[in-house]
Order: sequence, then structure tokens, then C-alpha cells
Amino acid sequence: MTRHTLQGMSDNEVLWTQRRATLKAAAGWVAMGGLPAAMAQQRSNVVELVGDVLLNGQRLSPQQVIQSGDEIITGPASRLLFVIGNAAFHVRQNSRLAVERGSTLNTVSLLRLLTGAVVSAFGRGSARTISTPTLTAGIRGTGVYTEVMADRRSYFCNCYGTVDMAAGGDRALSVSSYHQSFWGEVEPKEGRFLTPAGAINHTDEELEFLARLIGERTAWQIAGRPGVKDGMGYMDERPGQVHPAATPTPAR
Repeated sequence: MTRHTLQGMSDNEVLWTQRRATLKAAAGWVAMGGLPAAMAQQRSNVVELVGDVLLNGQRLSPQQVIQSGDEIITGPASRLLFVIGNAAFHVRQNSRLAVERGSTLNTVSLLRLLTGAVVSAFGRGSARTISTPTLTAGIRGTGVYTEVMADRRSYFCNCYGTVDMAAGGDRALSVSSYHQSFWGEVEPKEGRFLTPAGAINHTDEELEFLARLIGERTAWQIAGRPGVKDGMGYMDERPGQVHPAATPTPAR
């Protein structure tokens, strides 16, 4: 189990991959052929549902299908694990997000997180975006963690892959092998809306779990070892290396 730093969260919120029911649900999902089989058999794309979750204002059942264009709200002590296309999502408790439609019902073009937190793994494909009240992330093939704090400040970790980051007038290209993290500030901090962050509130196991659901592996699984979880984004320490948010590029 990798070490993790918590800010305002309980261990239960980040150790969900250890639950026997979760492991059983994921194993069943993979064994039954994943999303292609679910679509062919007209089965639900919900991998696991815990507690009270609303889909477009109505209580979600495990047998329903979540499509792009839907809005999801999770209640206290509730969470949702589902797959759309080649993307897998774990929505944590007290979250509200909209999954906006791409070219088809099974293509996500935009994930709009208004409150709460979501862990996501994306396979390669068309351009996709994650947005919060204070930042925007252009997704390629990658795994990420996104959280909106109580003060509306946004946290984003590019756990592996390439992401185009934007907050206020700041821009930065994030290329990460192991957890490169950012704050999207509500008010500028030392003149910047996009600032460096540490790796908090999520684990390697969460990303590995979601990647497996879509037939992918994380960068550290491919490398055969974890990196340095300091928010800088590298497998090894790089003395003198500057975080991309430390010198963001102003928008033109």
C-alpha cells in the first residue's frame, strides 16, 4: 500500500480498493467482458454503487446505465464506480458532477466537477476536458485526481500522462510519470492562479484499479516501481527541477 497524505478526509475515502465487495465487483466486471460486453448485453455500466446517489435528480439503481449527458450527485458516505467508453470513474461522497457528451453516448467530452472529488482513468482517444470552478485540464490518455475544496479552491493531480492545465490567465503543460499536482486558486497567490501542490487524498492503488477496468496500466506499473510522491511528477528526485506551475505561461 502506498503512503498517502490526507487533508480533511478519512482513510475510508482513499482505501476503498481494499474492500472485499469492491474487489469482487471489479473482478466480476472484468470477467464478464467489461464495457463492450455490458453494451452488447444491455447491462449496466455501474461497477459499484454504495449509499445514495442521484442520477439526473432520481435515485440511481445498480441496474441503470450512466450515459454522457448525465448529472451525478453522491450523498454522505456514498460513492459510485462506473465506466463510460474507455474511461473509468470513482466519484467520492458529497460530490456533484456533469458528464457532458462527446460524439456518442459512450464518449465523454467534458467532466464538470462542481463539488467533491473524482478519480479518473482515461484511455487514449479524442480530446477530453475536466473543469472545476477554478481550473481546466485538457486530458489525453492519463489518470488523474480532481477535488473541489470547501473554499472553492481546486486540487488537480496528473497522476500519469500529459495534461494541458489552465487557471485564470495561467497555462502550463503537465507531463507526469508519477503524480504532478496543482492548485487552481480562487484568488491569485503571488500573482498566479495556477500553483504547485503536493500529492494528497489519493493513492496509487486507486489509479491502478480504475486503469484495469479499461484494460490499461499506470506509468509506474509499466516501469515496475513507484516514484517519488512529492507532487513534482517524476519517478526519481530531480534536484533543481522546477514545477511547471511555478512558472506558468500567461494566456495570450
